[in-house]
This record gives sequence, C-alpha cells and structure tokens, in this order.
Amino acid sequence: MGDSLTTVLVFFLAAILLFLYPMMTLADRADDVSQIAIQTATASFVDNVRETGKLTEQNYSAYIGKLGATGNTFRIELKIQRLDINPSKKAAYENSDTTGKNTYYNLYTYQIENALSKDSEGNNGVIYLKKGDVFSTSVVNTSETLSASMKKFMYKVTGNSLYNLSADYSGIILTNGQ
Repeated sequence: MGDSLTTVLVFFLAAILLFLYPMMTLADRADDVSQIAIQTATASFVDNVRETGKLTEQNYSAYIGKLGATGNTFRIELKIQRLDINPSKKAAYENSDTTGKNTYYNLYTYQIENALSKDSEGNNGVIYLKKGDVFSTSVVNTSETLSASMKKFMYKVTGNSLYNLSADYSGIILTNGQ
C-alpha cells in the first residue's frame, strides 16, 4: 500500500514539474511581452500627442488597436489638463507685481471620446491642444490572462493580488496644435 501511494505522488510531482511549471513560466513570459507592448504603445501615443499638439481620432483608434493586439481587454482613462491663462485679473493674495493666475481645467475620457467623434460639433475628430497643457493616459487590463488563471488554480489565490497589465504615462504639450 505504501509503495503505490509513493508511486502516485511521484507521478503527480513529475506531472507538475514536467508540464505545469513550464506552462506557467511560458504564460508569465507572455504577460511580460504584453506589458512591454502596452508600455511602449502608451508612451508612443502620449509622446505623439505631446509633439504634435493634437489628439486625433485616427491616433486614438490606432492606439486601441495596438492594445487589442495583445489579446487582452483594457480600461483606458484619458485626461487633458487645459491651461487657462488669465493675465488681466489682478491677484490680491499674491505678490502685487503679479497679474493673473494660471489654472488648469480637466477633460476626462468620456468628454474626450465625445469630442473626437466626427459627428460632434464640427471638429473633424481632432482635439487641438496648446503649449503648457498636460495629457495623460492610464491603461489597466480587465481580462484575466492565462498566467493569472494558472496562478489562481495552483495557489488558490483570489482577489486583486494577482498581476495586472497596466501602464501610465503623461507629459506637457510642447507645441501648439493649430
């Protein structure tokens, strides 16, 4: 009886070492490749907007396509902080030599996507930005990867402690878009 139990345990351990472990390692490497692709696509997208001073529907669609090429689904959050310069108003609480105060107002994903749609008020799917505006993008995967599924199965892990594919990138607009 003891020899048959040992034999079963040895076969089970061999199956884990020969099949499951290499498969988990391969799935982890696939996640690493996806993470690099997501970070590269996000940085390229934001840098393009920063350098040209405009966000176009074509660029946004191409960015979504690059993210989709990883085989995962993502939640994308866009944010534009527009610089609002008010040079004519005297600032009472600051130095008396200072006139005006620069403030930012924010546009978020829903507002940006509505502005990019060509059927909105004649902007042809382009948002023009000016020097000093800030553009940022945040991406998080919403689908479970093969690696996360296998870890969940093997380690009985539940919750948000599993590895997520994500990228954050932002920058100040360098040129006027018009």
